[in-house]
Amino acid sequence: MNAPALQVHPGIHVLERGWLSSNNVLLFGDDDVAMIDSGYVSHAEQTLTLVRHVLKERGRDRLDLLLNTHLHSDHCGGNAALQAAFASRTAIPAAEADKVRRWDEDALSYRATGQRCPRFNFDQTIGDGQALRLGGLDWQALAAPGHDPHSLIFFCPQEGILISADALWRNGFGIIFPELDGETGFDEARATLELIRTLDVKLVIPGHGAPFTEVGDALDKAFSRLDYLQADPLRNAHNGIKVLVKFLLLDRQRIALEELPAIVRDTPLLRVANRRFMQMADEELACWVVAQLERAGAACSDGVFLLDA
Repeated sequence: MNAPALQVHPGIHVLERGWLSSNNVLLFGDDDVAMIDSGYVSHAEQTLTLVRHVLKERGRDRLDLLLNTHLHSDHCGGNAALQAAFASRTAIPAAEADKVRRWDEDALSYRATGQRCPRFNFDQTIGDGQALRLGGLDWQALAAPGHDPHSLIFFCPQEGILISADALWRNGFGIIFPELDGETGFDEARATLELIRTLDVKLVIPGHGAPFTEVGDALDKAFSRLDYLQADPLRNAHNGIKVLVKFLLLDRQRIALEELPAIVRDTPLLRVANRRFMQMADEELACWVVAQLERAGAACSDGVFLLDA
């Protein structure tokens, strides 16, 4: 259970999760409690346990508002469970409203990535530039395309706190997914990093990993990595394919080696990325992924299964 409680401001409580689930950011106002991002579905019960524990510690029993920075499955997979437990109002990026209303799993990327997300509803939307009052603080919602075209980040000018989702981590950022699928993403990611650089950020709460104050260094590393990926888009494809399979492995804990060629064939985004960049036979790509994950220490094989490491 990887969820140390990190308090970065009296009104903010961060639950740092692993890589399968995004961090959960709880914001406590005088009369209400909000939470940003809800993790992955296979961690939903753990998420409920952690949230209830934090609420009890604070003398609260309600989660009034649930917000999502974007609708990748590791950021909203716990929405349905939290809605059922707390009847929380839910706010999502405005550009995703029709997809959620129709529950279009193709448009929402769940079918494309082979990931799971229980259906949830929403009560309101959030748009670029919108002002929000969360945890007794004033926040600005800012568009942050790149990793996801419709992602938002939240900035509190008063405290210099940035909730950056997957736009900026301590050592990089999330996969530039649109580039895997033939859309643009590198330039959008660069514009998002440039936007962050214009803000007076003192503390970053990322979507994955611990909060950090080394903002300038993190931005330098992010720009450097973006330059590296953009110089040869095959590098982004290599990274994206490895991370997509690693995510499936985190969820399942083990994958039969004989099933892996079918997984890379039947997972739409893996199939598209292979066709556009790798051009390998399914069996060849499966072997490549296993070798790459083992080399990185992210997985191991016993000859029958690919195991999480």
